[in-house]
Amino acid sequence: MADRFPRIDPLGEDALLVRFTDVLNDEANRAAVAFRAALDADPPEGVEETASSLGSVLVRGGGDGLEADLGARLAAQDWAAVSPPPRRLWRVPCAYGGADGPQLAEASAMAGLDKDAAVAALSGARLRVLALGFAPGMPYLGILPPQWDLPRQTDLTPKVPEGALVVAVRQLVLFGTEAPTGWRQVGRTAFPCFEPGRARPIALAPGDEMTFPAVSPAELEDRAAADPDRHGGATWERLS
Repeated sequence: MADRFPRIDPLGEDALLVRFTDVLNDEANRAAVAFRAALDADPPEGVEETASSLGSVLVRGGGDGLEADLGARLAAQDWAAVSPPPRRLWRVPCAYGGADGPQLAEASAMAGLDKDAAVAALSGARLRVLALGFAPGMPYLGILPPQWDLPRQTDLTPKVPEGALVVAVRQLVLFGTEAPTGWRQVGRTAFPCFEPGRARPIALAPGDEMTFPAVSPAELEDRAAADPDRHGGATWERLS
């Protein structure tokens, strides 16, 4: 059946898309991240590139037997139950509200919370990097509780800064570049998602976990200025 998952769909002339879901789904995202990691560890012959999204895995290259190979791997185990790949827990300081989060009050009201409760909820949430996209290293993070299933704006905000933390559809996005958005900005970090001068230019990977503890705007700037690793004052630890 067309709506049965996982399934394999053709994509363009030389790629296949392994789909685990067609809606935002934590279990399916975990499966996609684990399946992509397994492909990278033991790539099928001729595969040139893999990439995971919120609920699917792109596989580019390979030969005539690629679809059968992928199908056999899919059937071999429950990918949602597979241990996640090596990952990190990031703690990224964030200034909420005011000029740094001009739409915090609006987003809080839509979630049925006052601003203090909203900051407590968002700063205390431990979220997974569901996917990277839109700009190099830019994470989509989730999944927030149902009260944060906020619709996107009907009009675009013309510009949010690099490091902006925005919310919609039970996700946070940490902007990796200055850009327009239809999501509501609730805070700002100094975290560069992509920094060519670092040993690891793209800091994050799908499956990493993140928290955004609340700090004042002055403390945010102080932490960023004192960070020799160019992570905007963020710290991280490896997860087993």
